[in-house]
Amino acid sequence: MGDVSERIWSKLPAGSREALIDGLSPTDLQSVLLDVSRGRAAKVTPARLLQRWKQDRFVQPSTTDPRQLVKTQQRLWELLPEQFAGVELSPVTPLGTCSAVATINQNQVLSTTRSTEVASDPTNELAIEAAVRRRAGQPRVDLAACQRVVRAQAVDGPGMFAHFQLFVLVSSARDTGSGRTEAELLTDHLRYWHDVLGDAAELTFTTFTPTAVRERIDDTVRPALKVAFTEDVDRTQGMNYYSGTALGIGCGGAGLGDGGFTQWTADLLGDAKERCLISCISTERLTAISV
Repeated sequence: MGDVSERIWSKLPAGSREALIDGLSPTDLQSVLLDVSRGRAAKVTPARLLQRWKQDRFVQPSTTDPRQLVKTQQRLWELLPEQFAGVELSPVTPLGTCSAVATINQNQVLSTTRSTEVASDPTNELAIEAAVRRRAGQPRVDLAACQRVVRAQAVDGPGMFAHFQLFVLVSSARDTGSGRTEAELLTDHLRYWHDVLGDAAELTFTTFTPTAVRERIDDTVRPALKVAFTEDVDRTQGMNYYSGTALGIGCGGAGLGDGGFTQWTADLLGDAKERCLISCISTERLTAISV
């Protein structure tokens, strides 16, 4: 992507990059980009539209039966504890939501011409909403959402799509010391995923950075769960994404989701004592093993 971009910039008049990135106000840049989009859209023919529908991975429909998917969603909402507030998220979010909050490369996000980006991870959006509610005075915030997301990174393999649906939980509260807050958040999230998956649930954790949370897993979380919560010492995925402890969520040998502690609400609120736990599963993967 970098080499291609440099080649294109080199063909434009000197200073074009700086003018577009820093020289124009967001409103003026939006007007320019919308004008370009209008001009390009005016040249689209029905034949070309049909061709793009068949070839563009971003627009091809999922192969999941929506009737079965709705049943999965309904069950997930019905089992959700009342303490979790449901949030119906917008399909777009402010530009930079993933790169600023989760430090994801913007090339992996589908950006728009209106200073927004297509939702690619509802946990990022819920973390922003959690920060808003925490700043408003809520002592603890627990949110849930179900959203279809689009990711721009290349996908490979059968059944892999650029868009898919996630059911996510995000909880945020202030640290009370010795990992007690983290233990409470972990217990609530893991209990829910066990309720969803039953005794076939495969719940794992990985400690990337030793903290008091590891002790609380042994003396607080595991006794409260009364189900297997296995340590995955070999995992490296997400070690630069999660803060301290990461989660794995599976069922019957199938990986369904992920989770862990992040710095997101701490960064958004400018408060290092803020704790944030996220967890999610793919509703389509869950539907596939439930049918």
